[in-house]
Amino acid sequence: MGARLGSQGPDQGYALRLVRLFDDKLHLGELDAEDVKAACVAIAMKRSAVFGRAPVVHDLTVAFTVWGFLDENPPAELVERREKLFPQVRSGHHYAERREIVDLVPDEVLRQSHGQIEMHYEADWQQNFDLDN
Repeated sequence: MGARLGSQGPDQGYALRLVRLFDDKLHLGELDAEDVKAACVAIAMKRSAVFGRAPVVHDLTVAFTVWGFLDENPPAELVERREKLFPQVRSGHHYAERREIVDLVPDEVLRQSHGQIEMHYEADWQQNFDLDN
């Protein structure tokens, strides 16, 4: 298996439909909504693939939670990191950058329940990432 190939899960189109449910819930700061959605859909697809199933709304909830997009007042350091990583990732020309965002969230985190991930986010958001990646 090569670098950044991942495992494609089934029914990616359904994740694109589900992501619209979050339109009025996201706190984006200076980021473009389409960039955020593209990256978080990719994380949701990774999580669904980890479980060997199609995406569900909880996969997107996890993706938005780890990056603090459901938090009205996310930690400043996380916001700074997001503002460096997320711009332009909706473009196919920035696939490597989108994969970098996805790869920062380890499979071990994605196997956890949303409640566990949210608890880790609130205690120390860095627990949900492989920042050495």
